[in-house]
Amino acid sequence: MTTHTPSANDTAQLPAALGMFNLTGRIALITGSSSGIGYAYAAGLLHAGAHVILNGRQADKLKKAAAKIAQESGAPERVHAQDFDVTDEASVHAGIQSIIQQHGRIDVLMNNAGMTFRSPLETFPPEQWRNIMRTNLDSAFYVSQAVVPHMIKSNKGKIINTCSVMSELGRPGTAPYTASKGALKMLTKGMAIDWGKYGIQVNGIGPGYFKTELTQALVNDEKFSSWLVARTPANRWGQVEDLVGAAVFLSSDASNFVTGHILYVDGGVTAAL
Repeated sequence: MTTHTPSANDTAQLPAALGMFNLTGRIALITGSSSGIGYAYAAGLLHAGAHVILNGRQADKLKKAAAKIAQESGAPERVHAQDFDVTDEASVHAGIQSIIQQHGRIDVLMNNAGMTFRSPLETFPPEQWRNIMRTNLDSAFYVSQAVVPHMIKSNKGKIINTCSVMSELGRPGTAPYTASKGALKMLTKGMAIDWGKYGIQVNGIGPGYFKTELTQALVNDEKFSSWLVARTPANRWGQVEDLVGAAVFLSSDASNFVTGHILYVDGGVTAAL
């Protein structure tokens, strides 16, 4: 067996390679980022050098999240917040216009707002169906459509949609959520096809089961949690920090020839029966 000792040339090339992931100077908007996965995305992009714009509907909660991430990062000058309702087209356009007026552009858009509701399909409340579709699917369409004209002017941009392992797989009681995330996967591909000619890459991140506020009831369910850990090749729940690498990669120049792809960060769930 031969071994390789790093040379001066190897180490000289390393910073250039790592520089592809550098987000210094980029303006990134992350919807649904007051907590959970969206907050982790924002922290990751912030540490990679980006200016991050947190978004949520609840102004007070958003303000607290922005203050927290600013303190944790030590870079308060690169933390911003814009509250608007991603499920309301008029609110979206007003919010995006405000961001453009303040920052001049949006380089990275992460459509992360999402919700779920569990119920047997035969008794699933129609209003909850509509809520899920508005939050998980319509919002990505509204926000992307509002942001893209500004990306087209720059002839570049990154859009990352938060899909799910349920873009591929289903479970009892989650059919509408699965439908919304399956549709978001295909919307991601459609966006990539239509907007690729403008230098815009559109991809998705498909988280598996992660410990967040929204999944705490499942985490606390010993039977389900034991089943999930046994079902997952990585043999554990995901931690939101596990998503940061994918978020930085898809936001950076390292992914300039990657588009229409869903990157599953699921501990191997979609690879195993």
